[in-house]
Amino acid sequence: MNDEIGSIAGSIWNVLHARGELSMTQLKKETGAKSPAFDWAVGWLAREGNIVLTQEKKTFRIRLK
Repeated sequence: MNDEIGSIAGSIWNVLHARGELSMTQLKKETGAKSPAFDWAVGWLAREGNIVLTQEKKTFRIRLK
């Protein structure tokens, strides 16, 4: 499971690097990742200080730090 989460975190980073800030929904669609592993990967990146989460109405936007 750790390998899967790490792989998804890498995909998230690559998509954000290429596309810039995205909503959680857009990012999930772009990476093709499934919950809950996607959510865990976002949490991992946030904990490591690699991304910035900004609340926007009922969702969050994510960008690289």
